Amino acid sequence: MTEFTPFQSLLGGAFIGLSAVLLMALHGRIAGMTGILTGIIPPLPSDWQWRAAFIAGAIASPLLMMLAGKQIQFSVPVPTLALAVGGFLVGIGVHFGGGCPSGHGICGIARLSPRSFVAVATFMASAFATVFIIRHVIGG
Repeated sequence: MTEFTPFQSLLGGAFIGLSAVLLMALHGRIAGMTGILTGIIPPLPSDWQWRAAFIAGAIASPLLMMLAGKQIQFSVPVPTLALAVGGFLVGIGVHFGGGCPSGHGICGIARLSPRSFVAVATFMASAFATVFIIRHVIGG
């Protein structure tokens, strides 16, 4: 069972929103992880430094929390093969959807992008259908 953490979740969401606004205001860029990650794969674009810093911060943050004594517990209740297949399918969706869920969901909807509304609705419908099929049809 997942622990109910409304205040931590609100604070985390506020920081994500703030970082998306600052990235757009200071660099004119959308905070989509796929686009940011793509920008640190050679050949490097001229603005690769902020992208590398963003990715480094995303990796370092949980490590810093652990060093500060915060116990981070998680479990992955599916086989590694299922994670690999899921990641591959998400990658295909990112390619054909013109961006990742974070870019469309956080930044696209905030900019009232019709394409992002359609993309997020598609992500959510796919997620609902997947959970229903796995839990109630297959019985996982």
